[in-house]
Amino acid sequence: MHSMLTCNARNFRLFALARNRRFCPQVPPPVLLRTASAAAGPPFFCRRSVPSPAPTAPPRRFHTSPRRSAAPAPLLWLLLKPLQKVAAMLLGRSLRKWWNALPENRRELMREWVLRRRWPLTGGVAVAVVLVALLLLTHLDETPLTGRVRLPLFSREAYLELAALTAEGYLEEFAEHLLPDSDPLHQMVDQLVQVLAERNKDIPKVSERPWSVHVVKNHQINAFVLPIGKVFVFTGMLDAVADADQLISVLGHEMAHVILDHSAEQASLSHIVDLLSLLLLTAIWAVCPTDTMALLGGWVKDKLAELMFHRPYSRKLEVEADQIGLQLAAKACADVRAGPVFWQQLEITDRLSGEPSLPEWLSTHPSHRNRTAQLDRLIPQALELRESCKCPALPSTDPRVVFEKTVRVMLEKAKVQMGEPGSEHKV
Repeated sequence: MHSMLTCNARNFRLFALARNRRFCPQVPPPVLLRTASAAAGPPFFCRRSVPSPAPTAPPRRFHTSPRRSAAPAPLLWLLLKPLQKVAAMLLGRSLRKWWNALPENRRELMREWVLRRRWPLTGGVAVAVVLVALLLLTHLDETPLTGRVRLPLFSREAYLELAALTAEGYLEEFAEHLLPDSDPLHQMVDQLVQVLAERNKDIPKVSERPWSVHVVKNHQINAFVLPIGKVFVFTGMLDAVADADQLISVLGHEMAHVILDHSAEQASLSHIVDLLSLLLLTAIWAVCPTDTMALLGGWVKDKLAELMFHRPYSRKLEVEADQIGLQLAAKACADVRAGPVFWQQLEITDRLSGEPSLPEWLSTHPSHRNRTAQLDRLIPQALELRESCKCPALPSTDPRVVFEKTVRVMLEKAKVQMGEPGSEHKV
């Protein structure tokens, strides 16, 4: 409940920001127009003009409303999403009560009517499905760099406007925790981001947006990039990486999400799934005999949609961002072999901290182990790309080998200190 209230509060705050942007100034009072000198010229007005007097007719005055920008479509969808769900529940409940209130003979007549017209009704549904499918197929798009086919429902301009509002919210939320631009940590992150942008400027979606850095003083291991190019890095992430090569791999991964428009793609998928879920939710509330069973059916429906659509799709996008992020880091002349080491470090950190790890099929991200294996398979291709970019030669020592030997030595020392066989597996 607390998370739902927090989410709704943020949505309404974004909605308010959307409505209050770019207002035109009010027209000055008439007395200012009379006292303005001719030498100074007429004052500037927003979308208003002072008509010159006609010699034969009184002047006509035209008034326009102040300019207001409408809220972006994704934001309106977020605000209307709970209302749509409630409307589907009420519609299904009303249908159930209406059906239960019918006499038995009326019910039998309606069943016979549907049975006699089952083929025309089936044909109508099939035609509607085909038309919707054709409409969706005409709006298919390809992701840049990978060429994967997807279905975007929101325009890029609308989503960038929503991202600008989101950035304003984050800057307000982190205002007291942002490191100044003169801080060495901020300067280091900014330098790495600019190197990534400069070395990958041949990609249009890298060169067409300005990249700005904001370092947040927070112990969480987190970093993200908004679609408008604002990079947020927590100091916990800076503490977790071992060197600049690991950090540039992380930044490349987050920038890849922006280049591939993953946030808009996820919102489009969520919109399609939610629309289908509304039909299913209406059917659940119409068929279930009691409200309690309908609530339980709706909860099961939400969990199945999360496990079958949202989380697998999120893991798919993470894998794609790992692939493109590694290419961005390779073109920036980073040691891409350090990327898998970072995820191995996180895996060991999670084990030592005793935090329970969810199975991958319950998570929105691949497991650290699978992520490491995926990156290891991509390293040879990334090294070839790095070499083709005329980057300096890498040291012969592989960071992955060094990390593996270090972990093995630590485990052997722990085994000796604990003094019992098989303790390596426990550690």
